[in-house]
Amino acid sequence: MDMGCLVAGTGLAGGVRLARADAAASHAMIDYLEGHLGLSHHLWHELPAPQASSCHVLTQEAREALMPQFSTLNLRACLDPVSEDLDHALEREVAVSLLGSPVAFEFEDVDEFASHVRVQRRICRAAARTAVAFKTLAAERPERYWTYDEEAGFLLRPGERLSEALRAATQPSVTGQLYDFSCYRASEYVILLGLAEELESFNPGMLERLEDRCRHRAIRSREFHDVFLDEFGSHDNPVPARYFVPGDRLWFRNPDERSSDALGYEGSWVIYLGGGLFSNFWKQDRPYTLEEKCIEIFHWRDGAYQDDQLEWQMDESKVDAQVALTQGDPTTRRQVLQRMMRLRDPQGVYAEGGCLDASREQPKSIWPGHCRLQVQAS
Repeated sequence: MDMGCLVAGTGLAGGVRLARADAAASHAMIDYLEGHLGLSHHLWHELPAPQASSCHVLTQEAREALMPQFSTLNLRACLDPVSEDLDHALEREVAVSLLGSPVAFEFEDVDEFASHVRVQRRICRAAARTAVAFKTLAAERPERYWTYDEEAGFLLRPGERLSEALRAATQPSVTGQLYDFSCYRASEYVILLGLAEELESFNPGMLERLEDRCRHRAIRSREFHDVFLDEFGSHDNPVPARYFVPGDRLWFRNPDERSSDALGYEGSWVIYLGGGLFSNFWKQDRPYTLEEKCIEIFHWRDGAYQDDQLEWQMDESKVDAQVALTQGDPTTRRQVLQRMMRLRDPQGVYAEGGCLDASREQPKSIWPGHCRLQVQAS
């Protein structure tokens, strides 16, 4: 899956582009969207695109009704106000978000597109089940599945499956225990689990290579981003503020310079869960709305303090108390949101920016024949 440029105006230059533009490809897309996902054909149409490709986009009427100003926060409520099948509802929400996107998502064929939709859904489900202990420096993993090397990081033990090891590390329903993570590393495990589950079903050869690498050297931080993720949007050409695809990883920045010196409180990495909610890896049963996340980060400034070693720390109880006060005062709440729901300042700048990032991250294609992962041997 490749990404084109963000476009202004109606968004019809965005949507989903398929490299094939023949009758068979059109019928396959209709079969998938209508037959598999149950999306009425009046919601989208097909347009010609450069280099004999085709572009599938929401009609202007559908986008204005479902995603006004590209906001996807109420999309699930519009599509599936009551659904007993969350997996199906998530895939519908992902697909429509992509069809209505202001940026072109490019796929070779419908199979690759459907795989991408499934991976986004798998990431959502993994993120919703994730609960970890917040430790920015300490880290631990279940010893049955993982061993630790000072240079190589946490390594998958021989004979263990990657998906099982990731679930054991992040989902207390599996082990009954919370393991220490930073929010950034937790988001990596969640994304990797979504990819591993898809690879198990559709690309076992790549999974074998990935697991072999994970037994010798962890893929983490910048390498993780480069190997697994595509990023779209930039400070010069930002993604619309309320445009999120379920399964996206994104960053909320702490715009307060003082409290951002507390380790782990520079910002917050989250997964968009769909349905207007964002992951909360520390309190699994209390996912955030966009407004709740912005208000919490604003009040980190009230909980920041220096300990006896003059290291910045965070008093979460003070943060919680201030959040409650703000939520109970409509005037203060409105003022805080006006301050926070702006595009963030550039790196190193603390001026008038808010906490919203200009970009989003999604996993690269792993569909056989079109897999874009470049997993280097250890």
